[in-house]
Formats: sequence, structure tokens, C-alpha cells
Amino acid sequence: MAVQQRTLDCKDLHSYLKTLPAGTLDRLYNHPATCLAVFRELPELSRHYIMRILFVDQAVPKAIMGSWVSSNHTKELDDVVKLLTELRVWQAVEMQGGLKGWLLNPTFRRNLKGALLGGGNEWSMKLPTDTDPKARDISFLDAYAMERWECVLHFMVGSHQHEVISSDALQLLHHAGLMKKETGENQMTITKDGFQFLLMDTSAQVWYFLLQYLDTATARNLDLVECLGFLFQLSFSTLGQDYSTDTMSESLLRFLQHLREFGLVYQRKRKAGRFYPTRLALDIASGPKKSMLNSMTTTSNSNSGYIVVETNYRVYAYTDSSLQVALIALFCELIYRFPNLVVGIITRESIRQALRSGITAEQIVSFLRQHAHSECYKEPPVLPSTIADQIKLWALERDRFIYKDGVLYNQFDSQADFEILKNYAQDRGVLVWHNTNGRKMVVTKNGHDDVKKFWKRHSKSGSM
Repeated sequence: MAVQQRTLDCKDLHSYLKTLPAGTLDRLYNHPATCLAVFRELPELSRHYIMRILFVDQAVPKAIMGSWVSSNHTKELDDVVKLLTELRVWQAVEMQGGLKGWLLNPTFRRNLKGALLGGGNEWSMKLPTDTDPKARDISFLDAYAMERWECVLHFMVGSHQHEVISSDALQLLHHAGLMKKETGENQMTITKDGFQFLLMDTSAQVWYFLLQYLDTATARNLDLVECLGFLFQLSFSTLGQDYSTDTMSESLLRFLQHLREFGLVYQRKRKAGRFYPTRLALDIASGPKKSMLNSMTTTSNSNSGYIVVETNYRVYAYTDSSLQVALIALFCELIYRFPNLVVGIITRESIRQALRSGITAEQIVSFLRQHAHSECYKEPPVLPSTIADQIKLWALERDRFIYKDGVLYNQFDSQADFEILKNYAQDRGVLVWHNTNGRKMVVTKNGHDDVKKFWKRHSKSGSM
């Protein structure tokens, strides 16, 4: 039985919304920004169905809607029905004459129409009435966002250059399982999930962090629906444009300060009356699939590709960032360090140490490819295949078999006898392995006596 390494679960938008209570979803759909964000992230076929019934105020028979796709695409239609039902975008109803039909959620329909066509109440964030005398440009916002976000990452890797982060951020890191505090110790230490988190791309990190924050919204006396609605509004904002805080509630202003600490918004002072969304916040509704952040990382010299990996397992990192050096040290043995260059080597032991920390081979390979130097793209592959394959092979070495004491049952007189005993052992959780064709099964040593007694009783009753 191979050991399976657990990976960090980073839900996308729809997977997260499915976990919310029905009442919370219905309240969310009262806001056009939410409806537009949900609609935008739906698969193409789902969007097609919604647009065809968006202006139909009554239920549409399932037979008619089923005819909109060919018979060899019924699986895709089943996926559409399941997804839209779980998101409460539509619901199954019974029409006159006993026909089965689907009815689009009236609240979702009304607000999606408002977002697509305009009209109704204003749903975007309010613009300031005056011009900001100290306006910030996009390059400043990009640098500010990465500086604030990297402050959290610096703290996680234990860099001495990190700034102090707030108690709220500390609690969130602990709640997310990214860091832990051992009994009797004052210092927090990074967990296996934390190591995996560090090697995720920035967009996935931000989204995962926000999901953990929203999970604690109620404990912070914040309205989850209000916070989600504001995040969706941010996702449709304009980079470089400032927005007013005049109409925001007190709880939403507190939420804004937390977003400010993590670099999702820039605000010069708490009472400045205006704020600027950063690229970390834009397109946040796309979850870990966002593309906006890619433009930030490729246009910023400090975050562009900087790693060169050679076939002799040498790693050259052209960087002076202590955070980037700390990330490379998670799976490399560092040899030399110069002002703007770090040289390391990938070894079996360095990879095994990373694996013991909870990092997966796929994450290491993905990290090296994602941050490959621009020169590497001139002669693909950006990461030598021998290096990628060897990292995965070293990971497979850890997938050893676990040996357990067990008892083998075979030579059954009939298939029926085998099935009866197998089902009994399975129901009690003592079945380790079975082969139906060969009529063989293995049960745990502790469960052997119970299974044996059952078989004797069954044999006696069958012979009577």
C-alpha cells in the first residue's frame, strides 16, 4: 500500500460557493457583481444555457433544453445541470401537465441582467468627488502589492528582513494550518501545508489566503455576504483608479484595512477617504486561475524569471531577494552566494528533505518552470527533462510499501461464499485486500478471530 502525500486544497470560486448554505447563496445573488462573477467563471456550455433562458420568466421543459445539445454530449449536459443546481443558479420544477423543467433563479436572473444590460441601482464602487492630489500610478501599486504580500511570506520562511505582521495575520496563518505554535514555545513554525503554500504561484496564494480569511469572517463580527460582495466589486474595478470609502459600513472599513495589510488595496491613511485596488485584488473571482497577476510578475524585474537549471543539477538564481533565496533553499543545497547570484545544487537529500517537509515533486518542478530565466525560453525545454524526471523518481522512492500482519482466506467452495465473507469483513473495516476472480482475501490479524467465528456460524447454518 503506497503512501499518498496530501496536497494543499485550493478551491476555485464555484467549489467554494458550493460549500455555502443555501440562504447565504441567495443573499449573494442580490448583488449584480456576484452574479456576473459567477457567470463569468462558468464553463462555456453553462453560460450558453443561461443566456438562452435569461429572458424567459418561466420554467423551460427539460426535453426542450436537452435538445440543444447533440446526443453524444449528454455527459456535458449532465455536468451543466449538476453545477447550476449546486450553485442554485436554477432549480428543477414540475410544470403543468407533469412536465419536468428548469427555472432560472429569479434573483440571479434579475441581477445578471442588470450587470449585463445596465440600468437599475448602481452596483460598482463609488468614485471620489475630487481628484487625489497624491495619485498613485500602476507601477507604484504593483510594487506596493508585492512588498506587502512578500512581508507575509518573509515571516513564514523566517527571514530576518521581514516586518512585523499584525496579530490578525498571525491568527489567520495559524487557522489556515500554514504555521503552528508548539506547546511551551513562543515562536511560530511553518507546517507541511505552509511549505506547499510557499511554492504556489502568487495568485493561488492570495486566493487560498482569502478563503481562509472568509472562513473566519463570522468570528470577526463581519458579514460574509458583504465581504464577498465587496471582493467581487474589487474584481471588476479599474487598476490605477481610486474609489471612495464614504458609503462603506463600519465592518466593511475594517475588512478594507485587512485587505490593505495583505496588499490587495492601497490606502495612504486609514481616514484618507479613498483607496486604490491593486493587481492582487483585480480578477480575484477567478480564484487560482487568474491571469492578471502574470502581467505583474512578468513586467516587474524583481519577480520575472530568475532561475537557470543545468543538466548537472546546478541551479543558478539571479536574484538579490532574500525571500527568493529562501524559497530555493527549500529544495536546493546552497553552495555560493554573491550580491545578485546564488548557486545551489539539487541533490537526492535536498529533495528528500523537501518531501519530508510536505512539498511535492510536482510543486518543485512547477516552481522551477514558472520562475525559469528568460534565456531558458530560447532553447526549450526551460527545465531539462532529466532533472524533472529525477526529482519525480526521488519522490517515488518514498512511496514504499507498508507491511501489515494479515490472514489469507482462499479455496472457497463457491463465489457466493466468497462474497458473503468479503462483505462481512469489509463492513467491519478489517478487509485489507481481495481478488474476486481468484476468490482470495486478506483480513487484518486483529479481525481474523471475528471473521473466522462468522464463517463457522455461516458454514453450520448452510449445512443444516
